[in-house]
Amino acid sequence: MTQNINPSVNEIDCALASINRADFIQHDQPELISGHSIPAKRLAQQILYQITFPPDATILQIGAGSGYFTALLSQLAKQVYAVEKQPQLAEFARTNIEKLHIHNVRIIHTDGTKGLNEHAPFDIIVVSTSSIQKLDQLIKQLKVGGQLLCLETLQQAKLLLVRYKVDIEGSSTREELGIVNFSRDNIDLLVDMGIADESLLDQAKKIAQKNRTSVLKELHQLINIEDNTLYRSLAHQSGLPVGEVEDLLKIANPSLFHSFSKAFLDSHRIIPLVLTDDSLVFASSDTDPQTHDLRLIQPNKKLKQYLVTPTDFHRLWSALDLSRKHDNQTVLTASQDTNISDDLLEESHTQLNAHLITVFNAMLLDAVASRASDIHIEQYHKRTRVRLRVDGELRDLSHYDLSPMDYLGLINVIKLRAELNIAEKRLPQGGRSHLVVGGDTYDLRVQIQPSLYGEHAIIRLLPQNQSLLDIKQLGFSEPLANSYERLLQNPAGLVLVVGPTGSGKSTTLYAGLQTLAHDSSRKVITVEDPIEYSIDGIQQTRVRPDIGFHFSDAMRAFVRQDPDVILVGEIRDKETALEAVRASQTGHVVLSTLHSNDAIDALQRLYDLDIQANSLASELLSIIAQRLAKRICPHCKVSATPNPDILNELFPRQVPHNFQCFTGKGCKHCNGQGTSGRIAVIEYLQINPDLRKAIALQPPIVELRQLALDTGLMTMRDSALSHVIQGTIALDELPRILPQERMAPERRGLLT
Repeated sequence: MTQNINPSVNEIDCALASINRADFIQHDQPELISGHSIPAKRLAQQILYQITFPPDATILQIGAGSGYFTALLSQLAKQVYAVEKQPQLAEFARTNIEKLHIHNVRIIHTDGTKGLNEHAPFDIIVVSTSSIQKLDQLIKQLKVGGQLLCLETLQQAKLLLVRYKVDIEGSSTREELGIVNFSRDNIDLLVDMGIADESLLDQAKKIAQKNRTSVLKELHQLINIEDNTLYRSLAHQSGLPVGEVEDLLKIANPSLFHSFSKAFLDSHRIIPLVLTDDSLVFASSDTDPQTHDLRLIQPNKKLKQYLVTPTDFHRLWSALDLSRKHDNQTVLTASQDTNISDDLLEESHTQLNAHLITVFNAMLLDAVASRASDIHIEQYHKRTRVRLRVDGELRDLSHYDLSPMDYLGLINVIKLRAELNIAEKRLPQGGRSHLVVGGDTYDLRVQIQPSLYGEHAIIRLLPQNQSLLDIKQLGFSEPLANSYERLLQNPAGLVLVVGPTGSGKSTTLYAGLQTLAHDSSRKVITVEDPIEYSIDGIQQTRVRPDIGFHFSDAMRAFVRQDPDVILVGEIRDKETALEAVRASQTGHVVLSTLHSNDAIDALQRLYDLDIQANSLASELLSIIAQRLAKRICPHCKVSATPNPDILNELFPRQVPHNFQCFTGKGCKHCNGQGTSGRIAVIEYLQINPDLRKAIALQPPIVELRQLALDTGLMTMRDSALSHVIQGTIALDELPRILPQERMAPERRGLLT
């Protein structure tokens, strides 16, 4: 405790360092946290710097809150009396002070309007609330030379820090010390909610400084939490309503939006929605947006805010921007090498304007917001159809009404963005582009396909900075996850992950690579098309067919770079398959994907590629076949009545007693779908000596499957049923992911 007449800045900073603000936050009772009850550290520092502390100071604090500022005062004074009107907060503050073994503080539950005459006079009185208007009785309780710091409300709800001093004659003087802001920004709220801590915040600041990005963006990446979950928590903490785009568009006035400068709205992160007789309603992705200029524009209106995610902010902007067809503003900025210039648009043979660019951007935003993997844009005889593939299922976007001329222009916009030839309309074309929205980067794989009524466009969205899943999060049971991890530790061999397009094969391989990235004793090289995820510690290479650099070329080059593990994005042809087997024969673990329906079919596919059976038998370690099933939303999961037809297929002889399954009834977290995300259904084939012998002889596939079943093949039916019983997927998913012949048990003796 200091005895100096005026503690130095260093002593105040020492007090701030010695008291951990996190100790005064109760995460299970967020209503106890507000800007006044636990001011941000920077604000506490600002106020303390304005106080002159005499030796052995006695302090009265009106509005103890959670006790954080009280604890700071205790480090700079002899005695602190802290008054708190709310009983729950008073008890919370008392408990916090006792936990820290601070003995010079008394927390008193009472109304502090009249001060504490029985303990007066005080050297310092700090009023932490702006609700006390009359200060006469408090000033009378000051010693000669004492000071009172309080908050006064200005226009636009601003708070002014004011100091009153009592002179030797007993009169007081007033001094304004500046505006203070008790509101917490998004970063403060994340720390207060326990989602991030100070060490993580420091890490985010260093990364942001290095990458020249915002601290919030880097912190968001580090904590690995979905936007919807994060912003609902932020809204709850800050007392703001969450805005859903569909609902906000119903009340929005496009004319109001277009009456503001786009530069002004973008810099303030504000979208005005509706102006009523007494209020201006707006949306923002910031819990504490800059509204000063907005108040100057509408001085007599109350400001009402809806909090939206960054992606929904762009969606809302885009939808309102589309209301004016010839508005030259665009919503998103593509990467520098994919920008579309006005001159280039004017040169096209079809009418292209900024409206069509905005339409395309709006579609991309809808896809990002819906967590879609693909966008399908299709032209039929008299109509245009736009669909999103979400969790493996196509869903219509019915709010895009495009004329035939607009559709042709939109296809050209997509071609230009993907650097394709807009004059070529007879042959399929494939290209790439990039998308940046809400701090997230997406690689866009564009395929243009000619058809009867025009060209169709299919756009796949690959998130570039999405966090990778752990092996056990993929859908692997614990024994299978352990077996997969053990495979990666082998000195050499071939591991294949197989399945149809979009079945999560690459994700499974990347989960394994993530494990390998932490092993500094092994060098890992990948060749991919494209690089779907960036992993620190892994040397990743992209194939370039346009310059003659294919998978097989990369493989031949890789073996001369002394790798331990090689990942081949996909085995597409005989040359790549041969190089993969040769690499495994020369002492490398080779991981790759292959398109086939199941693990045994993958063997036949390799035979068809003219891979020598003996070589395959000696090098193959394991084949993992998988499909993706829709995961039941955990927030609305309920017990379900099993479908009798599906049960009869699964258990042709007898249904197990007390068989139970689950479903999702639909809620706000899953947009009423009942499902949220997907999980892998696995078929796992571990190669053993008996199977090696059989593979070398190249018997019929039926015989190979029977042998695999007899030697412990984990089938997709086994994996799917396990997920059903655990309540991860619905029973109705099984006919969609399992062929009819695989619904019933395949092993003799298991027909129950």
